[in-house]
This record gives sequence, structure tokens and C-alpha cells, in this order.
Amino acid sequence: MSATTTDPAPAPAGGPGPEPARRSAVRPGDRIFSGLSKGAGITLLVIMAAIAVFLTIRAVVAIRANEGNFLTTFEWNANADPPVFGIAVLLFGTVVSSVIAMLLAVPVAVGIALFISHYAPRRIAGTVGYVVDLLAAVPSIIYGLWGALFLVPHITGLYEWLDDFLGWTGVFSYDGSPARSLMTVGILLAIMILPIITSVTREIFKQTPKANEEAALALGATRWEVVRMTVLPFGRSGIISASMLGLGRALGETMAVATVLSPAFLINISLLESGGGTFAQNIASQFKEAGAMGRDALIASGLVLFLLTLLVNGAARLIIARRKDFV
Repeated sequence: MSATTTDPAPAPAGGPGPEPARRSAVRPGDRIFSGLSKGAGITLLVIMAAIAVFLTIRAVVAIRANEGNFLTTFEWNANADPPVFGIAVLLFGTVVSSVIAMLLAVPVAVGIALFISHYAPRRIAGTVGYVVDLLAAVPSIIYGLWGALFLVPHITGLYEWLDDFLGWTGVFSYDGSPARSLMTVGILLAIMILPIITSVTREIFKQTPKANEEAALALGATRWEVVRMTVLPFGRSGIISASMLGLGRALGETMAVATVLSPAFLINISLLESGGGTFAQNIASQFKEAGAMGRDALIASGLVLFLLTLLVNGAARLIIARRKDFV
């Protein structure tokens, strides 16, 4: 006896089809979080715009009353009547000291980050990483006191050596005066920004896909070749971001620079002798004795530092955008 099966009757031609998929409703928590995120972003933009407007209004008042050229005058006498001041020396000192700090700090920071993430045993890597994070939390005034009491007296030997071998260039000539110069400031800033750059770069290097590293090892690459072919290309944009973060601190550092630097309103070709100043150091040292016009002049210099920082961060974003393959 054969079993027979009956198929279900087909739906009529004009009948209803399958029920359309319903759109998933947005949960209240998602809406709240989205609104808070947008509000935080808008608040940040408003704060930035408010700072820019405040600095611009006060700067215009000072620049209109200035009897000197704001960009080229080698003098800062904003309390005089009429006031005479310029930012040429401050711009030179800020840029030069920050460049020195970056040239010294970035290669060392990348090397430490590679050592922690790919070379050191786990115990040693954990200890070194903890020390790096601890150094990042040290207040800047502590670095300034260390620089004034230890670095300045003990760095003269290095300056004399540089003068003996490179003094003929003029850039490294040294007259034996106390080592309160832009080079000392650059070295101190390099030590200060080293932990920040190292910490960020280390975390970027740890995110390198293990499959890429294992593939390079399978092809017979050495450890350095693995780092060169996989880790560094992957972390290039992260290194740039970490460097810009450190540069932002170097540009705006105040107390450590004011403690170490012996400012003079002149541009000295030698990096080892006194001369120059920075925006932040000048604001910190001049603000207490400044009158109404003097404060407006200092705010005008702060506006230049504000714009300089924005330009540096904008340039970093452009560099990173060109290397999206490695993000």
C-alpha cells in the first residue's frame, strides 16, 4: 500500500504575500546616547569658537594701539605709552625649542614602544610600561625644578664638547655662560613629551594584526624585518598622532620653560647661548606686572599660539588622511 502525500494548497493569486519585515525600533537608550554625543561635539565647537572670538577681540585692541610691528619687532614693552611689542623672538623660540624636542623625543619614543611591544619579555615590558606611564603623570613644575637644579649645571660639559667639534657652524658655539638656552629647553621638553608619545605609540603597535606578523615570519623574515614590513607601516598614522600630541604639549608648556630659560629679546644664532623666549613662558612671566594694555598684548600673543596649534593639528590630520590604508 503506497503512502500518498498531499501538498498544501497554493495561496490564491490575489491573496496576501509574506509579511514585510518590520523596521527595528530605535531604543530610547540609543537615542539618548546619540543626543548626548552630538551635544558634546557641538559644545566643544562652541567653546573653541568662544575662545577664538575672545582672543581676537582683545588682540585687535592691542594691535591697534601697538607702535611697533606685531610680527617683526624685537621688543616687548607693552606697558609703555605708547606700547611697543612684537612676537618675532617669541615665535622663533617657540618653534625652535619644539622642533628640538621633537627631533630628540620621537625616535627614542618609537624605539621604547617597539622594545615594550615586540622585544622585551613580558615582565620587563610590564615594568618599563608602568614607569613610562608614571613619568607621563609627573607635573611639569617638577620637570622644571629638575631642569633648573640638575640639568642646567650638568649639561655644560656637553655644550663644551659641541663647541669644540661643531662650534665653527655658529649654531653650536658656546661662550661658557649658564646653560639656560633654547637647546636646554628643547632637551627638557623632549624628556617631558617622551612618555606621552611612547604610551600612545606602544598601544598602536600592539594593535598590529598578528596574522600579518605571522605571515612575515613564515616567509623567513627576521624580527626587525617583521617590524619594518608590518608594525611600522601599520602604526605610521598612530606615530604621527602621538607626535602631534607631544608637540601640542611642547608648544604650550609654561612653568618648566619659565624655570629653565633665561629669556632675552633677541634671536641668537647659537642654540647653546641665552636668547629667545616662548609664547607660554612670556605670558607666565609678564602677566603679573602687565597693565590693561599689557594683558591685551599677551592675549594677542596667545592668539598666535592658538592659531599655531590649530595649524599643526590640521597638518597632522592631512598627513593621516593621506595614509588611510594604514589606519
